[in-house]
Amino acid sequence: MPTEPESPGPALPSGPPTTSSGRARPPAQAARRHALRTAPGLAAGRLAPMLSGGLPLATSDSTPDWLEPAMAANGIGSFDWDIRRDVLEGDLRACTIVGLDAVEKGRFDRSSASFLALLHPEDAPVVRRRVERAVSELGQCGAYYRTVGPTGAMRAVRFRGRVLADAFGRASRMVGFVWDATVELHKRDRADRLALLREERSRFIKEAARALSEAVTVRDVARVFTELPLPGLPPDGLVLASFEAGRVQVLGASGYRPEELAGYDRSVLPPTHPAAEALRGRAPVFCASREEYRERYPDVWEQARRTTRSSWAFLPLVASGRAIGVCVVSFDDDRELDADERTLLSTLGGLVAQSLARARLHDAEHELAAGLQRVMLPRTVPSVPGVTTAVRYLAAGSGLQIGGDWYDVVPLPGGHVGLVIGDVQGHDVHAAGIMGQLRIALRAYAAEGHPPAAVMARASRFLADLDTDHFATCTYAEVNVDYGVVYAVRAGHLDPVVRRADGTAATVPVAGGLPLGIAPDEEYRVTRFSLDPGETVLLCTDGLVEARGMDLDEGIARLTAVLAEPLADAARTGRDPLEDLADRIASQAADSSEREDDIALLVLRWDGPEGGLAAQQLRRRIGQADLARIAEVRAELRDALRRWGVAELIDTAELLSSELVTNAIRHTDRDAMFTARLYREPAADGGRARLRVEVEDESDLWPTRRTPGEQASSGRGLMLVEALADGWGVEPRGSGKRMWFELTVTPAE
Repeated sequence: MPTEPESPGPALPSGPPTTSSGRARPPAQAARRHALRTAPGLAAGRLAPMLSGGLPLATSDSTPDWLEPAMAANGIGSFDWDIRRDVLEGDLRACTIVGLDAVEKGRFDRSSASFLALLHPEDAPVVRRRVERAVSELGQCGAYYRTVGPTGAMRAVRFRGRVLADAFGRASRMVGFVWDATVELHKRDRADRLALLREERSRFIKEAARALSEAVTVRDVARVFTELPLPGLPPDGLVLASFEAGRVQVLGASGYRPEELAGYDRSVLPPTHPAAEALRGRAPVFCASREEYRERYPDVWEQARRTTRSSWAFLPLVASGRAIGVCVVSFDDDRELDADERTLLSTLGGLVAQSLARARLHDAEHELAAGLQRVMLPRTVPSVPGVTTAVRYLAAGSGLQIGGDWYDVVPLPGGHVGLVIGDVQGHDVHAAGIMGQLRIALRAYAAEGHPPAAVMARASRFLADLDTDHFATCTYAEVNVDYGVVYAVRAGHLDPVVRRADGTAATVPVAGGLPLGIAPDEEYRVTRFSLDPGETVLLCTDGLVEARGMDLDEGIARLTAVLAEPLADAARTGRDPLEDLADRIASQAADSSEREDDIALLVLRWDGPEGGLAAQQLRRRIGQADLARIAEVRAELRDALRRWGVAELIDTAELLSSELVTNAIRHTDRDAMFTARLYREPAADGGRARLRVEVEDESDLWPTRRTPGEQASSGRGLMLVEALADGWGVEPRGSGKRMWFELTVTPAE
């Protein structure tokens, strides 16, 4: 194979550097100009070392007699090229080395073009270029080249020549030597192949290390191992197995039938098995043939005999000084692995061991985190008549995949339902533990029947008493299932989002307070809003609407856009549209590999009673000291009358109800019970609607109608009731009394 130009070596015995007449050569530049002007082979681009048909050298620079025996002993031939006449001459050895047999000699016309035709097409340009340079510089050149015979046989030749100048300093002749370099070239080819194989193995180790470093789970490690292309020794079978408590578990395999591995999977590894020997000695075990396997391990030969394998390599997987598994590399033919191949397999075993140990730790941590998260979150969501709920939880894409986000659905006294969504600071096991305690405490407070503000205040004090240096954000909403009224409390959390009956979606502003655990004495305000049948309220944690590259406003806008999309057809999908909606919202979250925060999602749809109409009765207890409850009851009454279809009674009913409730609270020291009922007459009887409002208390003191003066600040309540109600009265009730009034409305024609 030709190489790049070599540096000029020592002068060959091919004549003195001066002319025969003793005249000095012209300067180098003049010599090059003369050579280019007078060399016919150079002008034609055909210059190369040439050989004749074995004619003796006829020049005055023939090989000296003292050098001939040395050349003959070393198989070196000589050549002489007349550059001006483009004629080549060489001795018999040179012809033999080049491969000119009798047939070739007849075809060879001793010209440069004829000789170039003998060379390999890849080598001829290189040889020509080097000779041209030597002629132009009156210097030396040399190269490897290959000749191709008429039968396609190829041989390698090496030459070295020197250009001689005439009396005028022009290139006249090139003389030199040739010798057979086939063996030398074969050595170089073998060295090149070995170097290429080493390069491939080094590249394989780098690629295997990269692929195994990216493997996260044990399944990933098994997949990467069984798909690795081993350079130079492609195996016919690969097995990766873990070793725990004396038992083997096959993690992955290629090139084996399932029945061939069934006897080993989850079984005790025999102590005489070569894999057991490799694990005990922490060193690979190689079997080059079936005979060697049978002789060394006769006790377990029967299982190996049933396979088609003929040679094996058992590589122990050792991590942190502990044997955790074994790799088996097998071949269908007998194979005695050399030192480089064994080193390659041993290195691969070390890489697989480290990756497998890391993957097993990851799987164990993931299972621990997933189990802990399952215990902390509700296993099931209770079914409450009148509402439909759907929940989703997505763990963070990094770390232990566990955090402090949670959701809960709590059945409350009176058929109501409580919705909880929260997020404890942090994304670790500590945060998950705090979340579990806080969820249980908040659930207990809600189940006891405390109003939403009291539930949130008690939860905040509970978290502060834990003294964990953690805080939590939370939104708690109590839903009146009878009327679709929602009482929401927010502690540093996101506002709820409501999807209305017309398909629009928007956030509902809720009065907020400090996160739980920061100010134990924080008082939280309640925000009230209502739902129509079929409307949906959504609570979520910030992981759904905040991510890298997406701020909160953008996330809320995306969420409301998804929520406003048309719902799926239950008849077509066979699922409740709320479940499809929850899946669609969760799918908008960032990919699990990039998500930095947990996501908890709770969706509730108020279905209402059958027919879509709320029950036409409202009953509420008003505490003696809870004056804010009066305003809440008035608001609930407004919603109820609007839903019952008697909105024209709202103003009058609200005013009179407020008077009766205020009278009961002011003049007694007990709680009051407020009840509103709507009665409808049949259409045949006119279809009138009659609203009856009752306020019960436990006082025996009856109200007295008075006529207050112009400057009096009280005493007009019963006057308003008498003037505006269609009927009113006071009835005894055991230890107390019941005040009532009625309003009637006749449907329009």
